[in-house]
Amino acid sequence: MSSQKIESEGHFGKMELEEQRQHEEVYPPPPARPTTWKERMSTMFSRQFLVILLLGQVLSLCITATTIFTTELAQGDNPVSIPTSQSFLNYLVLGIVYTGITLYKEGVSGWVEIVRRRSLYYIVFALIDVEGNYFVVKAYNYTSLLSAMLLDAWTIPCVVLLSVFFLKMRFVHLHYIGVIICLLGMGFLIWSDMVAGGNFPGSDYVKGDIFCIIGASLYAFSNVGQEYLVRQKPMYEVVGQLGFWGAIINGIQLAILERGELRNIEWTGSVIGYIIGYDIAMFIMYSISPMLFRLSSATFFNLSLLTSDFYGLLFGLFLFNAQINTIYPIAYVLIILGIIIYNIYPAPEPKFKPVLVEEEIVGANGSSAMV
Repeated sequence: MSSQKIESEGHFGKMELEEQRQHEEVYPPPPARPTTWKERMSTMFSRQFLVILLLGQVLSLCITATTIFTTELAQGDNPVSIPTSQSFLNYLVLGIVYTGITLYKEGVSGWVEIVRRRSLYYIVFALIDVEGNYFVVKAYNYTSLLSAMLLDAWTIPCVVLLSVFFLKMRFVHLHYIGVIICLLGMGFLIWSDMVAGGNFPGSDYVKGDIFCIIGASLYAFSNVGQEYLVRQKPMYEVVGQLGFWGAIINGIQLAILERGELRNIEWTGSVIGYIIGYDIAMFIMYSISPMLFRLSSATFFNLSLLTSDFYGLLFGLFLFNAQINTIYPIAYVLIILGIIIYNIYPAPEPKFKPVLVEEEIVGANGSSAMV
């Protein structure tokens, strides 16, 4: 009897060790933290820092492109306001491409299990993301350029607070200093806009500001939610489910809210081109952002996007005959400086309980590793 008990305890001990090994493969422990200033400064020249800096600026350029295309649609010679329809193609293509990758890697049965076990997480995530895009794009019909710039700044403190409370991140003083310097750079951007007279009147300031705040808040939840998901599950699964459910939610909303607008639009070549350009930029952004969330954090993601206003001005010099003043370069330098200071100390690792990791699904090829 005692020998059977010993064998049973040994069996369960092996099972616990195997479960711990699988957990560490999918959710590895954080790397050792640098303890000296020399070690911290050396991270500035590390390959990982250069990669996340480059990814952040590519995403910033994508945001710049979406802003330009949306502005052209909403405020051009032939104004078009179809925020839901404008994003539908992006979700549809994301769903087709990344659901296809999921089916290839996990098999049909694996994909069905993903939907059965985790569809609630992805539906909520997709709903928040769809509505965030809706309110941000809709705001361009009412708000001023100043409000659009404040939108970027409002997302950052929201993301920091959500990361602390939901992802259980513990930022150090250098992270907060970096955020403050980036926000100071945003302040210079706003000042530059006011000096240059770029704060063009909007048709309804109150509605535009409310849409900006709602959109920024939803973006914060979406960014933190995506970081929560991609740190536990394969990126192709997360993006594929976002596209799949996002296309369904977006399509239903499109049919309810924008049927009349779609019938009345004058479908010129420029309108079609702006919508396609917008969705291409969005597709690239949604494909790259999960990498940045896993390598750094949602906070760094939003800090990187602050430079999009500077890039927008550079494009504006050629597209809209905009004028640059001496304040803009100062703002850009402050934002980049804030990003560098934020990364002197490695991004904090989330401490939340990885509830999704425990639901591993073995695909058709027998593999369950996270990619």
